Amino acid sequence: MKGLGTSYLGLQLRNPLVASPSPLSQTVDGVRSLADGGVGAVVLYSLFEEQLRREAELNARLVDEGADSYGEALSYFPPSTTDEPGPRQYLSLLERSVAAVDVPVIGSLNGTTPGGWTRYATAMQEAGAAAIELNIYYLPGDPHTSGRDVEQRHLDILAAVKQAVTVPIAVKLSPYFSSIGEVALRLDQAGADGLVLFNRFLQPDIDAETITVAAAVGLSHPTEARLPRTWIALLSGRVSASLAATTGVESPTDVVNYLLAGADVVMTTSALLRHGAAHAGVLLDGLTEWMQRKGFGTVGELRGLLAVPAETDAQEHERSGYVRAMRDANSRLYGWT
Repeated sequence: MKGLGTSYLGLQLRNPLVASPSPLSQTVDGVRSLADGGVGAVVLYSLFEEQLRREAELNARLVDEGADSYGEALSYFPPSTTDEPGPRQYLSLLERSVAAVDVPVIGSLNGTTPGGWTRYATAMQEAGAAAIELNIYYLPGDPHTSGRDVEQRHLDILAAVKQAVTVPIAVKLSPYFSSIGEVALRLDQAGADGLVLFNRFLQPDIDAETITVAAAVGLSHPTEARLPRTWIALLSGRVSASLAATTGVESPTDVVNYLLAGADVVMTTSALLRHGAAHAGVLLDGLTEWMQRKGFGTVGELRGLLAVPAETDAQEHERSGYVRAMRDANSRLYGWT
């Protein structure tokens, strides 16, 4: 599609729509369907640190058991006996996906500690990953953990992985820092090639009938896009890292709004799960139609038009926006001025 080309993490993409991690990218056929649907890049489903730990423990146990009978078993690492995708399966999927599609395939690591990440980041690079997304899913349950310690974990993970690989690194952030802007600036200064805003924590819920805690996995809704869009608009032009928007992308308008705020790419999972991989074409056709109707020839011409100018006092800008929103709401509801 003419005029939709863009750059993300230094990678040249055919358009700014990226398939973020989901069950759709758990097979080569799934990755191929996403590429055929039109996306500019695919981020594979995340490889969890817990999977790495369990597989390492399983290998160690099987090697110890085999060593009692066969000396050569000390150098033998058998395949996983579980159906759960592990690192070997993941790296195989990554390698085969890279060979199967003509768009960049990005690996995703999901964990909390620097240890062990570098080994698999290196393996992902060797398997052909065009970049790696650090999906740092961390909820500090210990009330004695300070906010600064939480922030430092992110910086330590980034530093360790950056030292181990040469491919671009994106960091997927949560919105729950006390000062998101400062964390973003620190990660940018530490060498993050991209920032993905924001991670959605899949928080458990309570089932009052069974009196149990139940897992709650919900797809995103367009109203959830307001928070990441606000921060993208504030960070655009203030960081060197690429900005990826994620959450709440359902229609072409959602894609347009993120680009106007300053996103380099717009990621989606929920819409593709709801409607299928071919929905990517609907989003891109809608973006193209809007651009033609508004007189934009390229994505670069519209990107960041509604971002907060770098010379603007961001705090004052947000405060005035809050006051204006409250005044408008009161006017609509009560006729106040």
